[in-house]
Amino acid sequence: MRLASVKHRDRDVVGVGLPDDSVIEVNSLLARMQPPPPFAKLATMLDVIRGGEELLHLLQRALALAGRDDHFVPDAWYPPVREPGKICAVAMNNSASNERKISAPDHPAFFLKPPSCLIGHLEPIRVRPYYGSVHPEPELAAVIGKTTRDIPARSALDAVYGYSIFDDVTGNGMRAEDMVHYWAVYAKKDNPNETERVEQHLSYAARYKGSDSFGVLGPWLVTKDEIADPDALDVNCRIHGEVIAEDSTRYYNYKVAEVISYLSHFHTLNAGDVVSFGTAFKPSASRKSIHHADFQRVSGPVEISIAGLGTQRSPVVIENKELGQWRVR
Repeated sequence: MRLASVKHRDRDVVGVGLPDDSVIEVNSLLARMQPPPPFAKLATMLDVIRGGEELLHLLQRALALAGRDDHFVPDAWYPPVREPGKICAVAMNNSASNERKISAPDHPAFFLKPPSCLIGHLEPIRVRPYYGSVHPEPELAAVIGKTTRDIPARSALDAVYGYSIFDDVTGNGMRAEDMVHYWAVYAKKDNPNETERVEQHLSYAARYKGSDSFGVLGPWLVTKDEIADPDALDVNCRIHGEVIAEDSTRYYNYKVAEVISYLSHFHTLNAGDVVSFGTAFKPSASRKSIHHADFQRVSGPVEISIAGLGTQRSPVVIENKELGQWRVR
C-alpha cells in the first residue's frame, strides 16, 4: 500500500495512494466500514504506523468500498513522516565509492540529520550563495515501524514499516569549510595514566547535511509487503531532465538489514524514525554524475525514481541572502 501525508482543501491528512496517483483520505475510508473499526481519527502518519498490520488490512478492505468521489489530487505534499524522532543516514555505502577510500571502518559509518531539514515532494530545495557547492544524493530510505534495540540482522527487516525515496542533499562547500585538522588526545593504551597525541581530520555534518531543506522524503511511504527485496531496487536520478545517476541498491556495501541491525546496537529505533542507506551515484551512460549537479550552477528540478516507490520531484530555489552578522560586535 502507498501512503502519503498531504494537504487537501486546507486540511492536513494522511491518504492512501491509487494507481493514478490520486489519494483517498484514510479516515474517509474507515468511515465507510460497518461496523466502525476500532480506530480513532488518524491525524498523522505515525498514527497509521502504530496501527500496524491490523489497520493496513482494514484499509485494504475499505478500498473496495470507496467511490470515485473520494479521490482527490493533493494540493501539497509533505514528507510521509513529518516529524520523525531522528533520521539516520549511512555514509559512503555504495561500492562505487570504495576505490576512493584511503581508510574506512569495517562497519556502516552513519550520521544523524535533524527532522527540521525535511521537506516533501514538490517542495523546493532552498540554497543560499554562502553555502558553497550543494548537490543531490538519491537514496533508499526505510521508515521504522516499532521500537527496536539490539536486533539481529536476520530479523531486522521485521522492524521496517515501509520504504520511501530520500534525497540526502549535501553541501560539500560547507563540509570543506568545517574541516578540522588537529591533534586528538588519547590515553595511552599501554599506560592510561599518560596521554598521546594522534593526528586526525574531521568534519561535522550539522551544516553540510542538516541545513533547512537538505532532506527530501517521499512522495510515498510504500509498505514493506509491496517491496520483495529492498536490496535489489533500481535507482535513477535526473536534474533538469538529464540523467546523472543510474544505479541500484544491490551495490550497497551493507544490506538494509545489516544497517538497521548495526544502528540498533547504538540507538533505539522508534516508530517513525527514518533510516537512509547511502547514495546511489554510479554515473549515467553520458558519464554525468551527481558531482556535476552543483545547485549553485545547475538549476533543478531534481527527479529521483526508485523501482516500486515512484518518483520524487524537487524544484531548486537560490535564495539571495547573505550570511548575517552572527558575531557580537
